[in-house]
Amino acid sequence: MDALQNLFNRRSVRDFTAQPIEEEKLHRILEAGMSGPCCVNARDWSFIIVTDREKLLEMAEANGRPAQPLKKAAILICGDLERAFPPAKDYWVIDGAIAAQNMTLCADALGLGSVWLGTWPQMDRVEKQAALFNLPETIVPHSILALGYPAEENKEPRESRYEENRVHFEKW
Repeated sequence: MDALQNLFNRRSVRDFTAQPIEEEKLHRILEAGMSGPCCVNARDWSFIIVTDREKLLEMAEANGRPAQPLKKAAILICGDLERAFPPAKDYWVIDGAIAAQNMTLCADALGLGSVWLGTWPQMDRVEKQAALFNLPETIVPHSILALGYPAEENKEPRESRYEENRVHFEKW
């Protein structure tokens, strides 16, 4: 798939078929997440793959109503504070977001659907996900990527989201 086509046509998918995701595709998605830029190459993220139906339901409950697409497979994206850049540890948040973006694009290129579900900085969600996975204090839940084969084909091309009034040259 062409990279620009992937960027401009990817959509959030919230309804999936029952078809399981192949292990090779999950590996490729993780590889994409780990291939993005990150602060001083700290690689300050960790990932938890979840395919167990009960665990997915518990994750959805912990993250609230928007997390209902957690039915087939998910990746919990976490920040690893022990690996974070010491002078500015909060870069882990940006690094996690970049990893998530790469994974959504990769999933789309592999014929999968995905939807990004925010967790951090809503501390109630962070604490519930951390407890659910018995995470050490230095591992912080960032977001969840729900994954699966789309229940519907995306037929219509999406309109451009470019907004000229949000772009400034040389000054505000």
